[in-house]
Amino acid sequence: MAPICAESSRRLGQLAVRRIHATLISERADKYESMDDKPQNVPVQPDLVASIRQARVENAERADAIAEVRELEIVRLQALESALEPVVDQAPQGLDLFDLALTQSEHPRLFLDMIAFVDMAHDKRTYRFFQDTRNGRVLMAESQSVDTIVAAVADYVARRLVERERAVTVDSRVAEGPRPQPAEANGPATWPIGRPRTRALHVPPPAASEPLAVTEQPRVRPRRGIMRLLGDALSLFLMLVGSITLALLLGVGVYWAWITRLSDLWARWIGPPPF
Repeated sequence: MAPICAESSRRLGQLAVRRIHATLISERADKYESMDDKPQNVPVQPDLVASIRQARVENAERADAIAEVRELEIVRLQALESALEPVVDQAPQGLDLFDLALTQSEHPRLFLDMIAFVDMAHDKRTYRFFQDTRNGRVLMAESQSVDTIVAAVADYVARRLVERERAVTVDSRVAEGPRPQPAEANGPATWPIGRPRTRALHVPPPAASEPLAVTEQPRVRPRRGIMRLLGDALSLFLMLVGSITLALLLGVGVYWAWITRLSDLWARWIGPPPF
């Protein structure tokens, strides 16, 4: 019986050792698998160097596109400048009023003078002719045709020349001063600011001894009508009646005040009443 119990305990011990060994092996295998696996939900750390490199590439591409568009605008404005040169050259010699100038800026413009210029619209095909005025910037013309813009610029140049001629004429008149006006006996011929005509008085010569034929007649006062006299009399009568009525009313009021209150006050403060 004892050998059987020893054999069974030995087998149970071996079985327990095998189970513990299998458990340790499985735990080590799970650990190695968790270290080798790369889960998909782990966030990737941002790379600043790569981001800067990508931003530089995009900036270069954008700069190239902007440079190409700017060069296209400059070419179109240069073509317009060549078309406008004959118009500006027709201006009077020695007149420094117009000067074509193309600005090589981010937004190119073709200036005609200090207040007018031509630039390109957003589509980079349409010409826009602007003028700066006291009330703001005014769009004078807008077209994709060079001929249309040239015609608008020619009209603008003509208007500016006429305005300058008028200003020069006014300045010359102011410098010369007012011209003396010829004296006229009957005043100027303009209306309604003509001067009144002056008439000479007729005075008889001192040798004439004849009396004046025209004598001043005395004025006759107009007679007053009967109705007006009756109205005046009635108004006077009403005034007298009103005055008498007012006097009577005042007397009645004083008498009533005396018999009701003033007689008692007189007797208390002064003495017996006189009546």
